[in-house]
Amino acid sequence: MGGGPRVAESVGIAPKMTLSVTASIVAETVTFPLDLTKTRLMIQGERGKLAKSTSAGAQPPTAYRGMMKTAIGIASEEGVLKLWQGVTPALLRHCVYASRLPFYEVFREKMSKRDAGTVTPVWKCAIAGMAAGCLAQFLASPNDLVKVRMQMEGRRLLEGKEPRVRGVWHAYSTIVKLDGVRGLWKGWVPNVQRAALVNMGDLTTYDSVKHRLLESTSLQDNAVTHAIASGCSGLVAAVVSTPADVVKTRMMNQPVVDGRGTLYSSSADCLLQTVRQEGFFALYKGFLPIWYRMAPWSLTFWLSYEQVRKMSGVPSF
Repeated sequence: MGGGPRVAESVGIAPKMTLSVTASIVAETVTFPLDLTKTRLMIQGERGKLAKSTSAGAQPPTAYRGMMKTAIGIASEEGVLKLWQGVTPALLRHCVYASRLPFYEVFREKMSKRDAGTVTPVWKCAIAGMAAGCLAQFLASPNDLVKVRMQMEGRRLLEGKEPRVRGVWHAYSTIVKLDGVRGLWKGWVPNVQRAALVNMGDLTTYDSVKHRLLESTSLQDNAVTHAIASGCSGLVAAVVSTPADVVKTRMMNQPVVDGRGTLYSSSADCLLQTVRQEGFFALYKGFLPIWYRMAPWSLTFWLSYEQVRKMSGVPSF
């Protein structure tokens, strides 16, 4: 299996970036409640008993047990609109993270110079996907940090804790004030690791499955082929990225004192503590909402992206 045949790069990065941003915003807005739900699920059970860190006299946190109960609990206890809490930094993130698509195509073309007229080997697509994901996510990491902080505010209030942020720009300014500009990249290592895995699964699978279908079946380069490829890419991306997503979320959400996290010293420490205290499958907390989100997100994104490319006169991905 491999990616599409190498074609001449007649379209620059800027137009492709614009198309990627457009498709990303559509997909993110539609599926964001599932992202918030999986973030809450990932924090459950952190450090054994969350009740230990609950302030005196405050109500213990609600013990959500699954995706539907978590989503219903958020809507009933905090309000339906809270399911979109943090969507602003998420959209800002995608304005930067959308660079993964043009980066991927550039890297794929560079690596495929000797494969002109043939299908790009899957391992080259995988390397291109990981490199593109790492670079795009590093640039977008501050937006991810603010998104996670905002997504957890409703729960902090229910636990009787003081709110950390009052809005998007307050969140950015507070982080810079307390931890400096470098604080905006807190948790960037697991964030980048996750992005590498997501994009290895998403971009590589979509690219490879799509062009294998076009090469080996009678299917055409249309919405049906795009839907099949996007379904495969969403599942693979969810499976390979969930553990890194759990570590990333916990690293970003942990309290900070004097610029140092109070729960974990590093991504590796977070990984080990999570497995030791909660078992291996704690690394897959939030898997169902991740998959349920990635499936429609991937479908919405790739169908939108391919259609926008076609309408703009840009060759199919």
